[in-house]
Amino acid sequence: MKLNLNKKQLIYSGTTLLLGLLLGWLIFGGNKESSISEPTADHSSHQAEIWTCSMHPQIQQDGPGQCPICGMDLIPLNNSMDRENSLPDEVPMSASAMKLAEIQTMIVKKEKPEKEVRLLGKVKPDERLKLSQVVHIPGRIEKLYVNFTGEKVNKGQKLASIYSPQLVTAQKELFEVLKDEEANPAFAEAARNKLRLWKFTDEQIAQLEQSGEVRTEFDVLSDHTGYVMQLDVAEGDHMKEGQQLFHLVDLSKVWVLFEVYESDLPWVKVGDNVEIDIQSLPGKRYSGSVTFIDPFVNPKTRVAYARVELSNPKMTLKPDMFADGLITSKLRTSRPELLVPKSSVLWTGKRAVVYVKLPAREHNSFIYREVILGEDAGDFYVVKTGLEEGEEIAVNGVFKIDAAAQLAGKKSMMNPTGGKVAVGHDHGGGGSDKKSEEMDMSQMEKSVMIDKSTISSEFKIQVANVVRSYLPIKEKLASDDSNLKSPIAGMQRSLTKVDMSLVMEDAHNTWMRELKVMSQKLDILDQTVNIEEQRAVFNELSNALMNVVTTLGIEVKDEKSLYLQFCPMANDNTGGYWFSDQEAIKNPYFGSKMLKCGSTKETFK
Repeated sequence: MKLNLNKKQLIYSGTTLLLGLLLGWLIFGGNKESSISEPTADHSSHQAEIWTCSMHPQIQQDGPGQCPICGMDLIPLNNSMDRENSLPDEVPMSASAMKLAEIQTMIVKKEKPEKEVRLLGKVKPDERLKLSQVVHIPGRIEKLYVNFTGEKVNKGQKLASIYSPQLVTAQKELFEVLKDEEANPAFAEAARNKLRLWKFTDEQIAQLEQSGEVRTEFDVLSDHTGYVMQLDVAEGDHMKEGQQLFHLVDLSKVWVLFEVYESDLPWVKVGDNVEIDIQSLPGKRYSGSVTFIDPFVNPKTRVAYARVELSNPKMTLKPDMFADGLITSKLRTSRPELLVPKSSVLWTGKRAVVYVKLPAREHNSFIYREVILGEDAGDFYVVKTGLEEGEEIAVNGVFKIDAAAQLAGKKSMMNPTGGKVAVGHDHGGGGSDKKSEEMDMSQMEKSVMIDKSTISSEFKIQVANVVRSYLPIKEKLASDDSNLKSPIAGMQRSLTKVDMSLVMEDAHNTWMRELKVMSQKLDILDQTVNIEEQRAVFNELSNALMNVVTTLGIEVKDEKSLYLQFCPMANDNTGGYWFSDQEAIKNPYFGSKMLKCGSTKETFK
């Protein structure tokens, strides 16, 4: 009986447990299924977002990262957003893409354009206070009392003693007519006037008459107060009447002449206040206003001079001192102007482009817009046409928006008419088509003419830095030293510091092509110890670097000039180029065997 009850209890318990499990599955199983659907959907959505390189669209992967070819950050190719009712050239950006691309926007508004114009200048003498001291009596300089430049001269100061035969004769004439002055007063006055024409004072004439003696030497007195700028006479010189003794300048007032570049001329006006710092007088600030602006621009330096006049009672300001000027200027306009940050504008050399954020969109969306820019207002540009007040534009990450537009075949800076970009690919046929395409592309790139004036100045400076990092390799080979480890590492570091995003289109492709060659040759050089082999590889490295410099340009700032040099006997008489920072030839292809073989072909200053 007891055993039967236990069996019933076991059956009952088992049935209850099964029912509980069934109910639990029914209650919680559905929840479990619904709880993972959202992450699954997110995951698939994330996987659908393709990331690519703006310069190498053949690179595509499922998530963000860096391009394996050029190292640039990847950008989203397709945001998988609803495209209904969107404009043909609209570029949608997901929230994650906006964040990763660091895209920022601002509302365009009108303001009074203001700019801080910084100027460089020099202290100069006031040209209106430059004076000439001449001799009024013909004769010979017997004694010179002012005999070096820079000496201070006061009006009436004795400058020199002069012997003059004509003056001796004039004195004798005066003494003769004075004997009969009462009978012929006019003759006496005429004799005095002759002396007055030679700048004799009435006091000097009276002294002559009183002494009654003929003097053979007379003092030359200064007509002005100032400093001697130029000495034009020496003791013993014979002087004609009116001949110059000294150049004098009065420094009680000076000019500060500032160089104003063409782009800054609209911002500099007569009457503008200028804060002036003199480099040799730290801690002392001067203030003045622009009194004159040159009506001409120097055709070589492309500057005009703006003049500020300063009083100089203590003579602390000396000619040719360097000066820094600051003008906080407002544009000459009667109404506010539309201003946009410089970071919002993409330049192609011919067009200026901004990306406008479209309103009334559930997601972030931008569209290409060409604008016409006016004056450079410091960190801003004045917009003449193309934008309206109240529109919202991208001010950071603009290049990445443009790259996304280009990849999607929409209007972009490099493709203003739209259309899909051509991307090389291989269908698995052994790669022959791809190689052929790459060869055709290489030939096309080499034939492209690039306007060096459109290349960023910053990029050209970086190219100059690469050339300077190359120079130690050249010096080692010219010295017959095959230990290139350290200079190779230096040039490799310099190449990594070049910002390839500063160049676009054909220029970018040229840089990438030559960068690849230079990187390869540096790697080979690093593994080569035979100096003759090193020189052969160095020739290829030099050619790649020369292609960059001659195609894209170089800008040497405040440093020694760079020289492109050539030896016709290098590389089995085919010739070899190299760069140097010395005009004197030091041949890296022959070293001590023919160190001075070669010539300079081009100079970069």
